[in-house]
Amino acid sequence: MTGTTWDPALYLQFDDARSRPFLDLVARVGATAPRRVVDLGCGPGHLTEVLARRWPDAAVEALDSSPDMVGAARSRGIDASLAPVETWTPGPDVDVVVTNAVLQWVPTHPDLLARWIEALPAGAWFAMQVPGNFGAPSHALARELATRRGLTLRDELAVREPTDYAEILGRRGVDVDVWETTYLQRLTGDDPVLTWISATALRPVRDALDARAYESFRAELAPLLREAYPKRPDGTTWLPFRRIFAVAHKRG
Repeated sequence: MTGTTWDPALYLQFDDARSRPFLDLVARVGATAPRRVVDLGCGPGHLTEVLARRWPDAAVEALDSSPDMVGAARSRGIDASLAPVETWTPGPDVDVVVTNAVLQWVPTHPDLLARWIEALPAGAWFAMQVPGNFGAPSHALARELATRRGLTLRDELAVREPTDYAEILGRRGVDVDVWETTYLQRLTGDDPVLTWISATALRPVRDALDARAYESFRAELAPLLREAYPKRPDGTTWLPFRRIFAVAHKRG
């Protein structure tokens, strides 16, 4: 995630659809009175607010590697810090850790998961969610076009399979709940799939190309996505989006 620029406004354009996996994830966390709750990769902070409302007596810590996202979070009153998740280590009072749609940007995250679980105190909860759609047409088509331009985008190796996360997190004394869901996102407007991935998957392309080259890239990608995700007669477009979830509870 380090080195990628982010547009908080564009990211929030699909706020409801992007927030639902976070809410489904946090619903499986059973903490009742945590001392400290940490949001790793807080983005614009709108979901950190959900954590603060659920656990109003907890100290809520948030961090992100994007200055724009940290600025947006701070504008909401979130005490967000600018830092990569790779350097974070849980303190002795961290009872809940949530990381939502972040770890796919961190190649070393399987090692981080093992280290974090080991360092968390007894009774702590760890919850993660990552997209599992890197083989979908939306990403495969973008990756093919990027390769032609000498750029490398993440592939299926960016995340592990659910059984892998169960093995990594399921250490002795840790209860693990792992599942996957494919959401059907109902999108509207012209080229909605292109707009959707422009906020996330295409950020490295935007960083690598100048404005004219990036618009050329998007113009070439748009008809391919229209064919892969055809608009329905009512003007809507369905986008299947697979997500992988894991919640670990370190027993006391």
